Amino acid sequence: MDTLSPARIMEVGLAFWPAKVLLSAVELGLFTKLGAGSMTGRELQLALDLHPRANPDFFDTLVALRFLERDGDGPEARYRNTPETALFLDRNSPRFIGGFLEMANARLYGFWGALTEGLRTGRPQNEIKHTGAPVFAELYSKPERLEQFMDAMSGISAGNFQAFAEKFDFSRYNTLCDVGGATGQLSMFVAGRHPHIRCISADLPEATRIAEQKIAAAGLADRVTAISLDFFSDPLPKADVITMGMILHDWNLEKKMHLIRAAYDALPAGGAFVVIETLIDDARRENAFGLMMSLNMLIEFGDAFDYTAADFFGWCREVGFSKTEVIPLAGPASAGVAYK
Repeated sequence: MDTLSPARIMEVGLAFWPAKVLLSAVELGLFTKLGAGSMTGRELQLALDLHPRANPDFFDTLVALRFLERDGDGPEARYRNTPETALFLDRNSPRFIGGFLEMANARLYGFWGALTEGLRTGRPQNEIKHTGAPVFAELYSKPERLEQFMDAMSGISAGNFQAFAEKFDFSRYNTLCDVGGATGQLSMFVAGRHPHIRCISADLPEATRIAEQKIAAAGLADRVTAISLDFFSDPLPKADVITMGMILHDWNLEKKMHLIRAAYDALPAGGAFVVIETLIDDARRENAFGLMMSLNMLIEFGDAFDYTAADFFGWCREVGFSKTEVIPLAGPASAGVAYK
């Protein structure tokens, strides 16, 4: 008897169906509109300005995918958020991560349609294809888009940065520099958890302005400083711990090595260099998210790529670091640590 089934093939092959249902719901602000309340399909359709054809198929699909709960059946049934969508996809929640999904919907969803071309050519498939401008140059030239991008990244990074602040042993260190610190989020988590640590969040001037506002609003300006830095042309500030959250994977091997050497040069003996990434498992068999993130780097940059802990440790030892370790964080992410 044939026990093989094509179900898994079909599930993955059509995975863009549930992805787009969720992304469109986020784009429409459906979860924010529901908030802590409930609505009938007709009320929700009118509130979101949708065509009658969307009701009830769209809402019931979200129920079947476990992104909405429904009380009752038929036209008078009422839809409400699940505990997860209320926490992570209602814009009024402090743990909102929808900004990243909005960015994925507006940018990545279309770009990934050209993955085959990227695999054949090794070239980026994002805005660069049309404008010729590098993606970061494009982002940093438009303050409103930069802030949206940084908020999106903050939403998905918060769990990892918080876990790092809790799990890493800061007892023998006094200073930290977060390179490519964006909004200053990692520095603020560490400073909030460890009152003896002084932090520097370093990024380009446009990002530094945003970070200064966020740090002041958090009441941490006495222990977290935002400074302007071009990490490819400026030496890194001296610190006991140097962190890079989702930075190293943005670059090719030559630039990765430049950043690792720069971190080594800025650290004292015993200092720690930490990368926070979706580190791929060493055998490259398990962390599908990390592997797909590496394909996303192909889409975004062409020659950029994600890597395993073994890759990272090999590069660090080549530069002179001696001891290494991995600290699992939230979900598929980890901290790779190299000690000088």
